[in-house]
Amino acid sequence: MMEIITAEQLMEYLGDYILDAKPKEISEIQRLNYEQNMSDAMAILHKLQTGLDVNVKFTGVRVFEYTPECIVFDLLDIPLYHGWLVDPQVADIVKAVGNCSYNQLVEKIISCKQSDNSELVSEGFVAEQFLNNTATQLTYHGLCELTSAVQEGELCVFFRNNHFSTMTKYKGQLYLLVTDQGFLTEEKVVWESLHNVDGDGNFCDSEFHLRPPSDPETVYRGQQDQIDQDYLMALSLQQEQQNQEINWEQIPEGISDLELAKKLQEEEDRRASQYYQEQEQAAAQVQQVQGAASPASGRQSGSNERKRKEPREKEREKEKISCVLL
Repeated sequence: MMEIITAEQLMEYLGDYILDAKPKEISEIQRLNYEQNMSDAMAILHKLQTGLDVNVKFTGVRVFEYTPECIVFDLLDIPLYHGWLVDPQVADIVKAVGNCSYNQLVEKIISCKQSDNSELVSEGFVAEQFLNNTATQLTYHGLCELTSAVQEGELCVFFRNNHFSTMTKYKGQLYLLVTDQGFLTEEKVVWESLHNVDGDGNFCDSEFHLRPPSDPETVYRGQQDQIDQDYLMALSLQQEQQNQEINWEQIPEGISDLELAKKLQEEEDRRASQYYQEQEQAAAQVQQVQGAASPASGRQSGSNERKRKEPREKEREKEKISCVLL
């Protein structure tokens, strides 16, 4: 009978569920393996509030590089999907991408660009073009595979653009739970159909009946606020990770505590200065996006309100930080 639940309460419920779901009649080896997985899941459960480290592979809708974070979905018995797949009929892209995960493919592109082998350079170019052409992180081949793989009425999680969305299938059509800030006051807008790669879905109520937003402009502004918040949080997470990475190999042996403290303070000051500069740049980019993509710039209403085009500079910046988030 609660209308509001805090993140801490939700984490507590999930932790209790994982403990209660422990299998009873299993072998000693299986028990030890489950307890280890349970321990790993509990250690990263708090990350659900900010972001999990998942790394897609382009060969299947349920194929991810193994990370401890994936254990959470396994223990909770929640299917995790994505739709960023290579079309097997395009041989050159299949060869260029191979069985790489996203992070591995980015490293491969960088390596191929620096190679003297023209074939490798060409392969790296094809892989880079694939990432650029599928920047929405969903392909039509992936969408077809998703529609086929998800069972009717199944509740699952869909990963796309560094976000996790609740997904289900109703009468053969995929739907995503609407959670954007812009829909906070739209009580009758619950689901959005997932039927193309551009993000132009149809909004529906809890019974999957079409329900266009009552105020498209308010919804759009809320969506833009959500995009801007996500972008700034991504930069913050990236900076936080960088601050935790101290290169101890560059610190000479035998250094005194006072000298070490001075060096660490200098490094902290340098990173703090860099952080504030990046925050200012990010804020400026946010203002540019809001000005360039305002509702008065000829946007269509209704379902097309979701479609947005961002400056290439911001897309490139997002690509830089995507490895960190993935």
